[in-house]
Order: sequence, then C-alpha cells, then structure tokens
Amino acid sequence: MTNLITQQEEAEPAVAIDDQRGIGAEIADLHARAAADPSAQGRQHPDRAFSAYRSTALRHPTHELVRADPEEIELTSPAFGHTDVATEESDLTIQHSGEPLGERIVVTGRVLDGEGRPVRGQLLEIWQANAAGRYVHKRDQHPAPLDPNFTGVGRVITGEDGSYRLTTIKPGAYPWRNHRNAWRPAHIHFSLFGSEFTQRLVTQMYFPGDRLFPLDPIFQSIADPKARERLIADYDHDVTSPEWALGYRWDIVLTGSRATWMEPEDADHA
Repeated sequence: MTNLITQQEEAEPAVAIDDQRGIGAEIADLHARAAADPSAQGRQHPDRAFSAYRSTALRHPTHELVRADPEEIELTSPAFGHTDVATEESDLTIQHSGEPLGERIVVTGRVLDGEGRPVRGQLLEIWQANAAGRYVHKRDQHPAPLDPNFTGVGRVITGEDGSYRLTTIKPGAYPWRNHRNAWRPAHIHFSLFGSEFTQRLVTQMYFPGDRLFPLDPIFQSIADPKARERLIADYDHDVTSPEWALGYRWDIVLTGSRATWMEPEDADHA
C-alpha cells in the first residue's frame, strides 16, 4: 500500500512564518503572472517553485529527473489483478472491529481516457486523514485524536465501465506549517497505476464548498481555475444512501484537455 506522507513532512524545511493575508496576496500575484504568461497557458502542472507553497521552494528538483527503463522496473515490480484486491478493501469503515468516527460517505465515479472511454481494470488506491484531520503516520503530530477504527487506506479495481466505488469517512481539515494558521482543505489522495506499475499517477479529490480553497497554496498552485474545479467532487443525492451515508461523484480523466490534474512524479502527497 502506498506510503503515507503527511502535513508534518510538508512542514520540514521551516522558514520564516508568514501570515495568511501575505500568502493570499502572493497567490493572487502568482496567478496574475501565470495568466499574463503565454508560455504558461495550457500548462499541465503547476510551477514546481510555486513560492507560496513554502516547503516545496526549498526541496523541489532543480535538475531533470533521472529516467529509469520502465521495462527493467517491471521485471521486479508487483503486479495486481482482481484476485489480489479483495472487495472489502474498498470499504474503509469495516477494517476494524468498531465503527470509525465521523461522517460516512460514498465516493464513486469513473476513470476515463480523453475520449470518454472507460479505463477498466485500473488499480485505484486512496489514503486520507481521519475525521479529525489526522493521518495514521508516526510523523503526523497534529494534536487531533487517532481513531482506532480507521486506518485511512483502501483500494479497488475499476469495473468494465471504468467505475469505482469506495466507502469511507469524510476527512477533516488539518493544519500544516506552511505559514501561520495554514490549513489544508479536506481531501482524499488517489493513486492510479495504469496498465503497468511505472505508470502511476497521483492526485487529490476535494469536497464542494470548502472555504479553505482560496487559502491553500497547494490547491492554488494549479493556476488554471478550471483544472482546480476538476479536482472537486460533486455531491450526488442519488449516490447518497438513506439513513447511512452521503454520496459524492468524481470522475477521473487521464488524458486530453479535460484531464484531471495529476501531481508531478517528484511530488510529495500532503
């Protein structure tokens, strides 16, 4: 299962503490510069040196990545199939003896290519904080309670129509030390492995109406507002189960002009 990386790691390279107002002004300035820069139009990834995201400014790669031979990696990489992933792994609320705390939710959608065709047999993994905004990770020292009945990891393989369905708990927002009073919006990390292990893509799904969106330098590092919107799930009352769970729908598009934004290969996953 994918390693968890938390807000504590995001905070490691401690730098001078800025306030939210200053960070907000910096984000606005960076967006204005991106909008005025013809070379930035249609850019698929945010600038690695997005300065409002303080910790990345000190550790992002400054040289080209070393490319490994994919075929060589595939010789030793694990392989997954339907027989390796149990159906129960898609339900993060039944992994322990008791019920986890928080708002139970269902997240469903489809994985599609740029032509709208389903991507079937896709290994999809998620990891997330609990309802209190804390990860099960030794480096997460956020003073929020751990939930003994919630680990926060799950996985599923997409069906013939590219669909997936997960049951989990809505994660809480959590603080990180990018600047004074910095909080990450609630989100779920998604990893997709493609048809080969070396094709892994990572992204984050957010929840509609979160007031932290304009304040978060990671979310705002994506200069294209439409690309940001594509990271936000829709509340879907037809997915909602009476007396049991709220429902969200989020499609993931892998290619094309409406592709879901994916994190660069060298990114951390806060």
